[in-house]
Amino acid sequence: MSTRVWINGTFFDKHDAKISVYDHGLLYGDGVFEGIRIYAGKVFKHAEHIDRLFDSAKSIALRIPLTPAEVIAAVEATVAENKKVDGYIRLIVTRGPGTLGLDPRKCEPQIIVIVDDISLYPKELYENGLEIITASTIRNHPNAVNPRVKSLNYLNNIMAKIEAIRAGCLEAIMLNHNGEVAECTGDNLFIVKKGVLKTPPIDAGILEGITRNFVIGLTKQLDIPFQEASLTRHDVYIADEMFLTGTAAEVISVTKVDDRIIGTGKQGPITRQLRERFQKLVRE
Repeated sequence: MSTRVWINGTFFDKHDAKISVYDHGLLYGDGVFEGIRIYAGKVFKHAEHIDRLFDSAKSIALRIPLTPAEVIAAVEATVAENKKVDGYIRLIVTRGPGTLGLDPRKCEPQIIVIVDDISLYPKELYENGLEIITASTIRNHPNAVNPRVKSLNYLNNIMAKIEAIRAGCLEAIMLNHNGEVAECTGDNLFIVKKGVLKTPPIDAGILEGITRNFVIGLTKQLDIPFQEASLTRHDVYIADEMFLTGTAAEVISVTKVDDRIIGTGKQGPITRQLRERFQKLVRE
């Protein structure tokens, strides 16, 4: 069965799903998006993703031409159309087609829903852990394009990703303008030190991840001490455990950073506990 893509209320086969070359999403990265998971036929944290989409759009003065309920219905319809039980959703709102100038007033926003599969990291790395680096590319300054906006302009992240690939890794830590640890190119990060789970706060210049927040919620259920705290590379290097979270990544351990072994060099007990709990709950 060919993948069916929803564009402004109409379904198209994957190879026939097209947008205008004058769309400002293509020309300038002008738009917002969400990546969402489907587990056991259910859209995971659907309302939270839609809330974040609308917040991102409002922050960049982009009018979404549907209500939140109508966007949810469009996503659900696309999942049903593609008969997906487990999969990945890419929900996109572009500024829409306009002129070759920057002026957005002549654009008509459009919505795109893609339902497909995604595999961010090889399966064996979920058991063995990732080896990552620290990128020289810093995270966007919050006074420029705030990292809390999940915009179509991902060049900042892509440049750091290129650094990781050239170093033979699949992911990289990005520091903020103060030299503190922010997040990775596509994931939030957590460390464990002396039994306490820690992650950078929102004002460190990170995206407020849906999976990040879900994992933070799990710490209460599992009675794991937790702190939001500013972190440096030193904190990362001396951590007992480290893991990343994200919609596509889910929960994955990190065992080496900048050629320094994290903890024992294997997936730690708190990471394993959280990962197993996550995998169980998302399919209930």
